[in-house]
Amino acid sequence: MKNRLSIIFLTTGILIQLCASGQNNDSIEIKKVETNLIPILQITGEPAITIEERMQYYHVQGLSIAVIKDFKLLWAKGFGWADDSLKIPVTTKTLFQAASISKSFNAVGVLKLVQDKKLDLDGDINNYLRTWKFPYDSLSKGKKITIKNLLSHTGGLTVHGFDGYGRNDPLPALQQILDGQKPANSPPVRSMYEPGMKHEYSGGGTTISQMIVTDVTHESYTDYMKKHVLLPMQMTQSTFAQPPIGIDTVLLSSGYYSDGKPIPGRYHIYPEEAPAGLWTNPTELAKFIIEIQLAYQGKSEKVLNQKTTQLMLTPYINNGVGLGVFISDSASTQYFSHSGSNLGFVSLYDGSFTGGNGIIVMANTDNGAILQEIINSIATVYGFKGLLFTSVKTIVKVDTSVLKKYTGIYKSSPDFTVNITLDGNQLYVEPKGQDKFAIFPESTNKFFRKQSPPIDIAFISDDKGHVTSVIFNMHWRKIEMKRTE
Repeated sequence: MKNRLSIIFLTTGILIQLCASGQNNDSIEIKKVETNLIPILQITGEPAITIEERMQYYHVQGLSIAVIKDFKLLWAKGFGWADDSLKIPVTTKTLFQAASISKSFNAVGVLKLVQDKKLDLDGDINNYLRTWKFPYDSLSKGKKITIKNLLSHTGGLTVHGFDGYGRNDPLPALQQILDGQKPANSPPVRSMYEPGMKHEYSGGGTTISQMIVTDVTHESYTDYMKKHVLLPMQMTQSTFAQPPIGIDTVLLSSGYYSDGKPIPGRYHIYPEEAPAGLWTNPTELAKFIIEIQLAYQGKSEKVLNQKTTQLMLTPYINNGVGLGVFISDSASTQYFSHSGSNLGFVSLYDGSFTGGNGIIVMANTDNGAILQEIINSIATVYGFKGLLFTSVKTIVKVDTSVLKKYTGIYKSSPDFTVNITLDGNQLYVEPKGQDKFAIFPESTNKFFRKQSPPIDIAFISDDKGHVTSVIFNMHWRKIEMKRTE
């Protein structure tokens, strides 16, 4: 769950394709969602934002949404284009690359083998690996990596994620990926430190679990997941096949860069199926979320029983990480969730532990900023507590003479500087080698950036009123830079 040309739209009736249950019953709520997107940072006095406006702003060609309420799919809807050049609209059947959301499904597939007593969650992974063995070294300090470590990202393993392969590129075998051998384009999956110490996101570790599934079942990963996970949940349109053979190309969304330009070849291929290979849509993902919610309460067991599902949703080592899911506990409402980001695709889902509520958003873009804005709108309209993430700021007027005091070059290291300039009455920040961005005052010495990710900026002065430094406060870290000139 890490940070993500003007499009000329046709009329709303052509742009938006609706294939949803509840079109009539929920039309008022759907309209509210569509016309009141809520940014992570709201500015007092600015007008409401629509989905269409935000898609233009972020250069998003197409997206798809599903809303779950009371353990049922309330509605689903597609917006924009699955393929802009061919003018193929997004419908609720359009398939997107789910990227790292695949890890949630992989966890269910692995836990099914645990439930069937074919795997021991706490056993050494090499007990089950047949065609390849993990090469332990001194970094693991004699501790064995378990399957539970793989599913919870606590194995101390390398390789955060994968870039995928072009449509005409040679594809590596799974062993070549794990060993970082050509034609693999990723480094080998190895130990960073001893297992069980902390959470360290590792798509490489998830790929090891893919090898375990194939070694234990003697089936291809694609076939196993289809037979034992997807079909039992009635996810008949989804697939782990890479490339997605046998699916009508009209149903496959093309991927796009953050500027709206298409990915060459439409999309990349990910032989790393367990961490990144699922093709699906929000309507199908809703079936997965609802089944997990029901199984958690002992009301269904199409794949996992109640005990195993509760184990999946129990934090392991890190309070925010379960097995194949991330766990949040906000406003007395718990959610299991996962995000995804492949080249040209982003996605995010949230499902409540109780109450049967959930949201899924998928888009064919590299820019994931729109996802939380849509979730914020849905959470507000339907009263889903714990899913609204936003703050409100008011822009104040600061005299130009005061703004001039803040201009200059600031440095935190020899290689990292920012130049703060004034154009008229507008301050700009230009990090070395990057595009400049505008900052806006909320007080005489405190400013903020509007666009995502938001940044708070504070100028520090000495007792004589001379500006000596600036502090950039981002949600993941704080940087203080000294003024040099």
